[in-house]
Amino acid sequence: MLTKEAKIRVLENFYGIDYVLFGKPIKKVESCCPILKEEYLSTKGALMSVFIEMVKMADFSPKPLVDKVDLKKLSEMARESAKLARKASEIVIVAERARKDIKQELQEALKESSKVDINKLAEQKIREKAFRLAIDSLMVGKLLVESKNLEAFSQWEGKIIEDSYKILRDSLCETAISILENDE
Repeated sequence: MLTKEAKIRVLENFYGIDYVLFGKPIKKVESCCPILKEEYLSTKGALMSVFIEMVKMADFSPKPLVDKVDLKKLSEMARESAKLARKASEIVIVAERARKDIKQELQEALKESSKVDINKLAEQKIREKAFRLAIDSLMVGKLLVESKNLEAFSQWEGKIIEDSYKILRDSLCETAISILENDE
């Protein structure tokens, strides 16, 4: 059973994901393709379901909240958390290791097809990496700091849940990028 604070943090992440990826709630994002939005929302729901399992497994124990949290306050918390996650992502994305990872991803993509626009592909890979890092910072960052049982992730079930999280996170980022590209 999740504590009240843990439930609020889960909801904060639920709303925060939209701010990380779009800078606003998904309902305010104009898209030419409603199917992409539906795919985004179902993937986000699946990701949140896996995240709740991670929260339970890790015995997530966030600090008690002082203020009463209503929808307005929750939205403010989500925006602030998303802003911090994006800043953390920006710092990491310019690091040497991230550059190497992106370069390797580009090389793998070029092996599959040499008939691609390298600049566009590089931009896409950087955006994907930045989104993944920001979502991890948003969701997993607090989980790691405020949990009592991180050892659970080194067990078999923990590794399965972590892999599921990564797959769904990557899928969510790809769908978000598709939505953003259709708007441009």
